[in-house]
Amino acid sequence: MWWSSRPGPPVRRRGRPPRSLERIVSVALEVVDEVGTDAFSMRLLADRLGSGTATLYRHLAGKDELMAYVVDRLLGEVGIETDGDTLSDTTWQRATARGASAFYDVLKNHPNALPLLVTQVPVGPNALIQRERSLAVLLACGFPLDLAARTYTAVAHYVVGFALQQHAPGAPQRGDAARLRAFYRALDAKIYPATVAAADELTSVPLDEEFQFGLQLVLDGIERARKTRA
Repeated sequence: MWWSSRPGPPVRRRGRPPRSLERIVSVALEVVDEVGTDAFSMRLLADRLGSGTATLYRHLAGKDELMAYVVDRLLGEVGIETDGDTLSDTTWQRATARGASAFYDVLKNHPNALPLLVTQVPVGPNALIQRERSLAVLLACGFPLDLAARTYTAVAHYVVGFALQQHAPGAPQRGDAARLRAFYRALDAKIYPATVAAADELTSVPLDEEFQFGLQLVLDGIERARKTRA
């Protein structure tokens, strides 16, 4: 409802030159990338813009409203390369995997912004474009409406969940893999034989490879559901 009823551009007033909302949101994302959402403040943003907080409040009601714009600004970075493909010469799996990978690449490039995706369902202009594009591909490939909606949601949840667990603030670092591997290997093999045996496999797969493997499992499951429905 907020996105549908948000106000238009602010009225020009005397004083400092007005800042465009687009510029404010762009710099806000830069600040979030640097300091995270908890440390972010309107005062910090105003300083970065060389402005005052009063100028910001001509455009925005507060931090929460700004963060909604930041999420949509982030989603605007999701670009999908099609390599000239059309729906007549590609598959829904390939098109969906390409979109999911593009989404994941953006999220892992903005790890400090990931917590924002937990607190809100993105429904800004860029989010709506991404959602519409994904659903339209599935429907054009013959998906029934309910399965297309569930497919979109399942893939989006997988991408966001993986990014949150692996890249959000506080996520395990690369150096933790070696310590975790040593921990698994040191377990009592009589009690945890499978974990000890799989210690290397559990801790040595590159994140991008793990992401693609999990994504393919999701897509394979959806394809089975599609064939069963058909």
